[in-house]
Amino acid sequence: MEEPRQGSAGRWFEDLPVGLVLRHALTRTITEADNLLFCAITHNPQPLHLDAEFAAGTEFGQRLVNSLFTHGLVVGVSVGDTTLGTTIANLGFDETTFPAPVFLGDTLRVETEVVAARASNSRPDAGIVTFEHRAFNQSDVLVCRSRRNALMGRRPGGSA
Repeated sequence: MEEPRQGSAGRWFEDLPVGLVLRHALTRTITEADNLLFCAITHNPQPLHLDAEFAAGTEFGQRLVNSLFTHGLVVGVSVGDTTLGTTIANLGFDETTFPAPVFLGDTLRVETEVVAARASNSRPDAGIVTFEHRAFNQSDVLVCRSRRNALMGRRPGGSA
């Protein structure tokens, strides 16, 4: 079996059958610095993320983590076990939902399921895989679900 590109741990198209579930070992506790920096570099001044006094007066009673940070973290955690060095392109996201809020100090764990896979019609060296990424907080509450389509390379030297 040929390995992914040097320095990578991703899986080739052939290694991503529908129904495969990967429980990623990496977990992450989200800090105030994470949320503040993400809001700053994306120019998002939403007080629900940044202003403790404002957020205390909302139904949540505290600041929420920026959902785009949550989404990016969820996808990022999955990369090492799925697409690192083996993906050709990220094709897009079909849907992303945030069924429960994420708060500062929450620790997230992520799992990824392959929900669809097919050979590319135009590229014999690739296939299209749909991943469903799911993140859970420390209480096992689902906080993010996202479906991502990726153009995945086929194993070099393998049959197309």
